[in-house]
Amino acid sequence: MEIVVVGISHKTASVEIRERLSFPEARLPDALSKMKGISGVGENLILSTCNRVESYATVKDASGGMERIKRFFVDYHGMDGDGVNDYIYCLSGRDAVRHIFRVAASLDSMVVGEPQILGQLKDSFDHALMNKTTGVVMNRLMKKAISVAKRIRTETKIAESAVSISFAAVELARKIFGDLKDKSVMLAGAGEMAELAARHLVNNGAKTVMVANRTYERAVELAAEFEGVPVHYEDLVHEMARADILIASTGSPHYILSAHDMARVIKERKNRPVFLIDIAVPRNLDPEINRIDNVYLYDIDDLQGVVQSNIKERQKEAELASGIVEEEIETFLTWLKSIEVVPTIVAIRARAEEMRAAELEKTLSKMGDLSEKQKKQVEALTQAIVNKLLHHPLVALKKSAGYPESSSHVESARVLFGVDEKTEPDGPEESSALSEAETR
Repeated sequence: MEIVVVGISHKTASVEIRERLSFPEARLPDALSKMKGISGVGENLILSTCNRVESYATVKDASGGMERIKRFFVDYHGMDGDGVNDYIYCLSGRDAVRHIFRVAASLDSMVVGEPQILGQLKDSFDHALMNKTTGVVMNRLMKKAISVAKRIRTETKIAESAVSISFAAVELARKIFGDLKDKSVMLAGAGEMAELAARHLVNNGAKTVMVANRTYERAVELAAEFEGVPVHYEDLVHEMARADILIASTGSPHYILSAHDMARVIKERKNRPVFLIDIAVPRNLDPEINRIDNVYLYDIDDLQGVVQSNIKERQKEAELASGIVEEEIETFLTWLKSIEVVPTIVAIRARAEEMRAAELEKTLSKMGDLSEKQKKQVEALTQAIVNKLLHHPLVALKKSAGYPESSSHVESARVLFGVDEKTEPDGPEESSALSEAETR
């Protein structure tokens, strides 16, 4: 039994390809059911997001199993295999486990440290549980992946620094004001990036949003989304005295706020600090404004510099996180090796009991009349002999679990004790018979 990953992501395929291979939530039950029926594929789940489409599964044969899952992806969506095969990656064993842990911890995300992927993985796991396509191995793997992601967020700072312009604006605002509670925000222009920055500021405590736009109707519309206040564009400078934070993103070819204007505003505010964010190109705010005390002006290049610096910080934290992933891989693989031993131990005990019972019945039939007490004494004797004979080899098998020689020991034990492969866990139904207690 091998763990495999088959999929595509933002690293290997365009959004057009990812869209065509995606599995909408409504179709997941059907897709999971069909995958469950693929020969040689046991437990499985499907993770489908805007940035990746992946199947995590257990298979009897890694190479054949991955090829069949890849073919399923192509056939299910009615695509030409030659057109998408180059985009699909296949991983098995340790590499597959590493990939799954890194995905859960957002180390493989487009934005390292983003939190959404863990929730999406949990949702995919829930769908698989509801459709009964996972068992002991995949359940343990998913729970471990989730715990690894949580450990990384606890022990590293991978999600702490802003890596988008809008989040960088919030980070800088916090440095200036400390607490954004009750701060007021003015939007000059109604661009998408400015709107997003305003939303982040509101989510972080900002109270009032004012919107000034050349088209007043648009100002009214956007202000309503924030339960804010529309402002006539020509009143911008006058209303600025009420704003602690200004986000400028108009299409004006000239400065909409001069140093002279800002000097009047800061005087009216009695020198209370103002944070100005100029994300327009060309710039909306006169750079000379930065010379005024208690006025903090950042343009798009300043914010991009903050973002790049934070990305480097996240990369440093990602290196620490990768070390945690490697530790946790060893823990999981040791457990995984141990369950290779359990079916063999069960099979050997079953084989020995079958032989003991048959020989006991044969012997008792030749011994004439024995009392029930005597029969029980003979049976106890046979059980004791079998248990003592099996004790050392089964203990040795258990101890070998998790070590490289485990597989060869299992194979040798099967040959020496004459047991077949029927007890080997295959799909979710069979592997679920191995309780957590048996596999620890």
